[in-house]
Amino acid sequence: MKLIFTDLDGTLLDHDDYSFTAAKKGLQLVKKQKIPIIFCTSKTRSELLYWRKLTHNQHPFISENGGGIFIPISYFPFTFKHTKKVDSFFLIRLGAPKNRLTTAMNALEKDFDLTSFQSMDNKTIMNYTNLPFDQAKLASKREFDIPFVLHNETQIEKISNRIYDQDLSLTKGGRFYHLIGNNDKGKAVRILINLFKQIYDLIDSIGIGDSENDFSMLEAVNKPYLVKKPDGTYASNDFLHSDGIGPSGWQKIIEKEFKTS
Repeated sequence: MKLIFTDLDGTLLDHDDYSFTAAKKGLQLVKKQKIPIIFCTSKTRSELLYWRKLTHNQHPFISENGGGIFIPISYFPFTFKHTKKVDSFFLIRLGAPKNRLTTAMNALEKDFDLTSFQSMDNKTIMNYTNLPFDQAKLASKREFDIPFVLHNETQIEKISNRIYDQDLSLTKGGRFYHLIGNNDKGKAVRILINLFKQIYDLIDSIGIGDSENDFSMLEAVNKPYLVKKPDGTYASNDFLHSDGIGPSGWQKIIEKEFKTS
């Protein structure tokens, strides 16, 4: 059984206009071969419901840097441990309680030169992300992590130490730093792979990302790929590379892995 775990922003979606036009043929190819595409991203549940609908995706998804795993209630033909039901999904929560994150972020904003999502209105989120207003509203509905903009990069070490001293974590995406709990994309990916293994003996997993917060996801799969960032560089040399930026690179990976399947 083949599985694809993919980041969205800067990977399947273009960094600037959030288009997946360059990856449409790859999406169609994967759908034709009935290969699950599992979104694994820093986006919120609300955003992911939007993108699942737009791409006709009915598979589980991982939100907010591994904070939550959402599995359609009828997806697996067996019971498994989960946190609770949320609408039509079982939620496996890995993220820290929201109040812990909020309290920690309030203190960080007081002591350091940064601005978090919880201090931004939707128009400010629009300015930082280039998202349209409706999607900026969806991006503000955080459950498991709090993105922030650091205005003085020389403070990052002190901020990191403060966060780790509180038994919380820090990761970095394409646009923002993220305050999270002791979760990451890789932990969530491993949980989902183990659930799939209860049905399929052999799992061939592919991961596709572009940024530092994707590294744990890539370490959890059999074939880890990075696409190019908008400036033409790669976030690391430790993984397989695709010679294309964002969705163009995503498309090339799909063609390489599945064209002759």
